[in-house]
Amino acid sequence: MRAANAADEVSHAGFNNRSFTVSRKSDNSEVTEIDRNTETAISSVLREAFPEFGIYGEEHGTSGPSDAEYVWVIDPIDGTTNFVRGVPVWGSLIALVHNEVPVLSVVSAPALGMRWWASIGEGAYFNGTRIYVSSVSELSQAHVSTTPNKGWEKVGGLPALQQLQVDALRSRGFGDFWQHMLVAQGAIDVAIDAIGLAPYDNAAIYPIVQEAGGTITDRLGKSDWRANSMVSSNGFLHSTVIDRLPS
Repeated sequence: MRAANAADEVSHAGFNNRSFTVSRKSDNSEVTEIDRNTETAISSVLREAFPEFGIYGEEHGTSGPSDAEYVWVIDPIDGTTNFVRGVPVWGSLIALVHNEVPVLSVVSAPALGMRWWASIGEGAYFNGTRIYVSSVSELSQAHVSTTPNKGWEKVGGLPALQQLQVDALRSRGFGDFWQHMLVAQGAIDVAIDAIGLAPYDNAAIYPIVQEAGGTITDRLGKSDWRANSMVSSNGFLHSTVIDRLPS
């Protein structure tokens, strides 16, 4: 929580004053100095509190003991494109991974005034209130969020996503971390992310969805926070959705 507070101070101020520059990384994704400064703020808090833990961040890579049993996984600003364009749907993702299993996380979205957190066995929370996934069990009654992109096009998955949108009761594209948090809150029932994700996009999402009672896997149905895809659901609809996606 202290690390998330430190992140919010840097990122929210940068978002509000709009005085940052934008560049492209090797994968053509956008990055700003606010991304880098936010990660530094997070890492400084965590490193001081737990010097024996490793750190793996999107912007500054790995640091700390190379054989650490515990590793912090950080995405300082998930949704940088939104951040750059002035859309308030972006947030800092902080996860603790123990022996390759994400065991606690915080997702903080200061421009929305929203924060989610969870730890294994202790439940998931939104702004201090415990949250649970929905009980919708029929796709025809489900609210879904999908993120079609070139990754889905490459595997021939766009028709499947389109049909899923048609067959659901309601379809929207909330995108990035937010769609999965809405699943955890029970506000929507299924969220299908883009193909092309990195571990720091996924790690913080896993404990929150799981502790809210949901299911989260890659597009093939495997629970793997290092995968390049992510599908979350209330659990009741998970196999139905996975079976519709290309293998």
